[in-house]
Amino acid sequence: MLSYQYTITSIQQIINAGGSIVKDQPISTLLTDSRRINNPTEALFFALSGRRNGHEFIAEAYAAGVRNFVVKQGPEIKVPEANFLIVEDVLEALQTLAAYHRSRFDLDVIGITGSNGKTIVKEWLYQLLAADKNIVRNPKSYNSQIGVPLSVWQISEQNDLGIFEAGISTVGEMSKLEAIIKPTIGVLTHIGPAHDEGFKNRRQKVAEKLTLFKNCRLLIHNYDELIDLQDEIAVKNCFTWSTKFKQADLYVFSETVISKNFYLRAKYKGNEIECLIPFLDEASIENAIVCWAFMLAMGYSPAEADKRIERLSAVSMRLELKTGVNDCSVIDDSYNSDIQSLEIALNFLNQQNQHNKKTLILSDIFQSGLQPDVLYQQVADMIRIKKVDKFIGVGEALNKYQDYFEVAEKYFYPDTSIMLQHLRALNFKEETILIKGSRSFEFERISRVLVQKAHETVMEINLNALLNNLNFYRSKLKPGVKVMAMVKAFSYGSGTFEVANILQYNKVDYLAVAYIDEGVALRNTGITLPIMILNPEASAFDKLTEYKLEPVIYSFGLFDDFIKYAQAKNVLNYPVHLKIDTGMHRLGFEDFEIETLCDLLERNRYVHVQSIFSHLVASEAKQHDDFTLKQIANFEKAFKQVEKTLGYKVTRHICNTSGITRWPNAHYDMVRLGIGLYGVDLATADDTGLQPIASLKTSIAQVKKVKANETISYSRSGSLVKDGKIATVRIGYADGYLRAFGNGKGKMMVRGVMAPTVGNITMDMCMIDVSGTDAQEGDEVIIFNDQHRIEELAIQIGTIPYEILTNVSQRVKRVYFYE
Repeated sequence: MLSYQYTITSIQQIINAGGSIVKDQPISTLLTDSRRINNPTEALFFALSGRRNGHEFIAEAYAAGVRNFVVKQGPEIKVPEANFLIVEDVLEALQTLAAYHRSRFDLDVIGITGSNGKTIVKEWLYQLLAADKNIVRNPKSYNSQIGVPLSVWQISEQNDLGIFEAGISTVGEMSKLEAIIKPTIGVLTHIGPAHDEGFKNRRQKVAEKLTLFKNCRLLIHNYDELIDLQDEIAVKNCFTWSTKFKQADLYVFSETVISKNFYLRAKYKGNEIECLIPFLDEASIENAIVCWAFMLAMGYSPAEADKRIERLSAVSMRLELKTGVNDCSVIDDSYNSDIQSLEIALNFLNQQNQHNKKTLILSDIFQSGLQPDVLYQQVADMIRIKKVDKFIGVGEALNKYQDYFEVAEKYFYPDTSIMLQHLRALNFKEETILIKGSRSFEFERISRVLVQKAHETVMEINLNALLNNLNFYRSKLKPGVKVMAMVKAFSYGSGTFEVANILQYNKVDYLAVAYIDEGVALRNTGITLPIMILNPEASAFDKLTEYKLEPVIYSFGLFDDFIKYAQAKNVLNYPVHLKIDTGMHRLGFEDFEIETLCDLLERNRYVHVQSIFSHLVASEAKQHDDFTLKQIANFEKAFKQVEKTLGYKVTRHICNTSGITRWPNAHYDMVRLGIGLYGVDLATADDTGLQPIASLKTSIAQVKKVKANETISYSRSGSLVKDGKIATVRIGYADGYLRAFGNGKGKMMVRGVMAPTVGNITMDMCMIDVSGTDAQEGDEVIIFNDQHRIEELAIQIGTIPYEILTNVSQRVKRVYFYE
């Protein structure tokens, strides 16, 4: 809660807004998302326009209790008791307000930018400095043109240090963020290829990033990164580090692995110093060196810096959604607990509709900068607003303030061990459980008990990548064109409610599945979106209507069956979808059947045609464009006949994923987004901005030394040309790794090296050639991910990515990540 009070009248003056104030009200919360309403009575909603027009969601925010809005245009009708501030640019108004708020505080602010490592360095600096400072920082990676102002708005009089990261994607963006953050100390992290496409060259990108530091008194950076860009640095006082150049302030000259830690030796002020980093991966080592350099630059002794860095803990950047015991879903955020990330995690909990009951297991929160009574009152208010049904508090502070929590079902325990002793009494069953704890509480012990034990082969689904892909295709649509998301076949192998929940939360217009039982399963997990059934069966019409599912009618036989059912059940004006066969010759009414269809539809009171659609056969293939144009022409002829007969407009759609990309003139009223949602589009180049959402991983069960020509696997089908090593990995054709991948056709990634299969693929395992590598038992093996892409696997065995994805079996555990 802000200590400095604003009113809607004062904010109108700050952002130079027009409009009229109906009632002056205090403002403490800024909102940009109508789905995430917190403290509505003191909230100000900014109707931002980007991929979606924020003005479309004013009614939703108003219904949630918000009465203050910043808009580009006022409402067409009078809205009772609501204040509308009218500005030319809503985003600029948000940034202006945040910059004004920042100007009221005289505190040191660390500004962080770079291509990679920004969030990790920010979180590690928080860990390193929290004992000395009352710190405010971005939640997670809120580093954008919107995220930065929302983060800076959190500064209060209690804070004596701010740590804010800034991310950009093109020129001209950083100066806006600099004006909001106003950093006094700068930190530049690793410079890599991320967002290179937004700049003419790497030099231009670095120069844009350095704009953040133009008013800093100190800049910490890698000497190697800026060796040719000294003229771009406006900061007079710099502290540099390097692993190559001795003239750097911190010259790291020795790196050694000691018992799962990385031991560094360096020269600093003419002396040899050391630092033990509790990580081994290259990115973490570089990020830790940045933090080491920062600590030394700020005057901490080498001994103190080493002591604190040695205690750094991994930063959990993502929530994990897993299948739990007793038909529960578990959201695992067991390494991180603060008031900001709690709100993000609770928002994700509220996206889940698969269970009616929502449960939170929370530990004490440390180093919040707030007095305990204020902190836990805020936590209690947040839990009440987010409508948590069951609350389990672990820790002495939560026990002390348990009366603050107005939850029907609540339990409090002094520590994790005692909670685990009472686990059976908590009776977890058919509920979604969010586990959120500070690292010292070891909540991973709770996660291990509540998560269903599974096969070590795992398919990880990145829900952020899914949203990126959704927005990628939305950006290609004209305003008003709807999106139908295809979630048939277990969402192309990626999950059912887990994917449908996030699509519903992000306001797709329709879902489509192949069969009625798929639609019923979605309804049973809380999905309320309209659902189209592509292949309905007359024997299940009762279920279809009971669960408000909408059938595709593609033949006269199916039409007659549904009309007879509707007559018998007195079902009137039931929504249906008509499929037209324009060339696929799979399902649908053909050209010569349209007139008869129109006769049946005329004055038919049993059905209401919701949409009419067809399916493009080769929308991705340029060599078939003439045929695609013929399909589109046939479709237009058909829907015009049908609409004329009906006397009303229907939703029209023909574009699949590749059609969205290549045939913008055929988007009509709606498009059907299928495989593209999952990161694959055969009509696009590799650099389109799509992100593969799935990674299939397993592990090595055993490593064997094998002599040349010794036979391997069933039928003695494989062998090595020379003496070497094979690894047996925990995936086989029962998991969906097809037998076609055997005998060297398939390749997997082990320790960054591609390892070909050896011999036939067996039911539960297969063998790969790891000769020349240091592969060991237990090592991770990647079947496909964003580097070893699924398209490559399809090429290996002469198939398509659809088949690879949908063949991953249900016994392979799915884990869903959300940052």
